[in-house]
Amino acid sequence: MSGERILVCDDDPRIVRALRVILREAGYEAIPSETGEEALDRAAVRPPQAAILDLMLPGIDGVEVCQKLREWSEMPILVLSAVDEEAEKIRALKLGADDYVTKPFAPGELLARLEAVLRRAGPQAEEPVLRAGELALDVRAHQLSVAGEEVHLTPLEFTLLRTLMANRGRLLTHRALLTEVWGPEYADATGLLRTHIANLRAKIEEGDGTRSLIRTDSGIGYRFTG
Repeated sequence: MSGERILVCDDDPRIVRALRVILREAGYEAIPSETGEEALDRAAVRPPQAAILDLMLPGIDGVEVCQKLREWSEMPILVLSAVDEEAEKIRALKLGADDYVTKPFAPGELLARLEAVLRRAGPQAEEPVLRAGELALDVRAHQLSVAGEEVHLTPLEFTLLRTLMANRGRLLTHRALLTEVWGPEYADATGLLRTHIANLRAKIEEGDGTRSLIRTDSGIGYRFTG
């Protein structure tokens, strides 16, 4: 295995813990979530290579999560649910799921099905340089240049900018950005995020407004529009 990131979404913490252990022992990195909204946030800020979704979730259900993921991603999606009705399976598959495993599940079968959908999807190369107009962010070298001039970024600023640029045009919520860049314990630290966004803007945008790259969606989050 090569450490692929697998989004895991189930409202039962025991299932999430079990899947994290199963995936870790098989060489994968599990990205856990317990609601559909959280799953979409985690997938948006740093897209995983595949997803394992429960159908019965609070708020947005698994089928709707699958449908929303399919609006922008071709990642393999494995539906995992206690719902064993043919109609639900067909509905999930029609809306973009690649396979369906019924609870209770055998770890070996789950892993075999995951490996099969990953093989069919093929390798997904990560873009080493993210570009937007005069900006070039070299992911491997951890360097930013603006109009050919190198601009110094702190490690946090670099991760924040990389996350925004990798999701160009998408609205990223405050919580999603804080969790991805600082960690889950900072999920509500919107003041901290606001300060770093201001610092980042000062380094990459023109003061006269001719190069506006980060848009604020008041009270919700930010999106990179360059």
